[in-house]
Amino acid sequence: MEYRTLGNSGAVVSNYALGTMTFGAEATEETSFAILDGYFAAGGNFIDTADVYSQGVSEQIIGSWLAARPDVRDRAVVATKGRFPMGKAPNDLGTSRRHLTHALDNSLRRLGVEQIDLYQMHAWDPITPLEETLRFLHDSVSSGKIAYYGFSNFLGWQLTKAVHLARANGWSAPVTLQPQYSLLVREIESEIVPASLDAGIGLLPWSPLGGGWLSGKYKRDEAPAGATRLGENPKRGMEAWQARNDNPRTWEVIGTVEKIAADHGVSASQVALAWLADRPAVTSVILGARTKEQLADNLAAADLRLSEDETRRLAEVSQPQLGVYPYGPMAQEQRIRKLEGGR
Repeated sequence: MEYRTLGNSGAVVSNYALGTMTFGAEATEETSFAILDGYFAAGGNFIDTADVYSQGVSEQIIGSWLAARPDVRDRAVVATKGRFPMGKAPNDLGTSRRHLTHALDNSLRRLGVEQIDLYQMHAWDPITPLEETLRFLHDSVSSGKIAYYGFSNFLGWQLTKAVHLARANGWSAPVTLQPQYSLLVREIESEIVPASLDAGIGLLPWSPLGGGWLSGKYKRDEAPAGATRLGENPKRGMEAWQARNDNPRTWEVIGTVEKIAADHGVSASQVALAWLADRPAVTSVILGARTKEQLADNLAAADLRLSEDETRRLAEVSQPQLGVYPYGPMAQEQRIRKLEGGR
């Protein structure tokens, strides 16, 4: 496992984080404990959760595990999120001071800790003034309830605005952004990645296997079946599955991933994860697992080193489809400059 600083902070985390959305839903407490044990045994130290994961159960499981593993608690870097509804009242959601005060205190209680290492806004709130949210986060850092804060699912301009507002007011600044990012979803490279690099923000990609597509478990024109999320619940996301299945680019990417995996004698998942972990601005790739076996296979990506040629082939076949102005022309100019040896 490789270790990197958490964005522009001084904290150090492993380059593969453990995502825990399955805890309490697809993984029992016993299985979740085994997954956590296996992850830390492999050298990982970064746990990512959220209050809405199984309506607080994921945080509770992590809290119970931490209480049962006092020797690990000092090594663990724990991240959680607040923003989405945890109740039915009007103030049970959003990034207002009112909601976040309760959300943070409840997360601290469920996790059984006095301080959350990384507190993340789960998504942009179009109603609450950004100044209100940032001031709350600054106050929470000052009071010691959180060590650092970050965002998830923000656009480039939203991230940049938050960074500059924090700096202008002398408040604690964000250190991370958690976006969807994979060989199949690279659109964030047009604005979000440059904005993150400009601000020194570390990226924590979620869904690094494109919802399981990059693991090789889906076959062209074959509806999902068996022990997959779509196979077990065919009505869930089938429209999105069909759109991705009908896109030739999907299978070109998967084919290239599988060819490189065969050359190395590893799984397709490991190739996709190794490529992503080496992208600019990426601090830690979030791994989700329902079983110990899935986790072990994904963690093996930490030992995989792709050649420059393999990295180039993956980048070329997975070029994001940015055909609409202004992104198409911008991407074309970037490719021309690369060919000419420019930056």
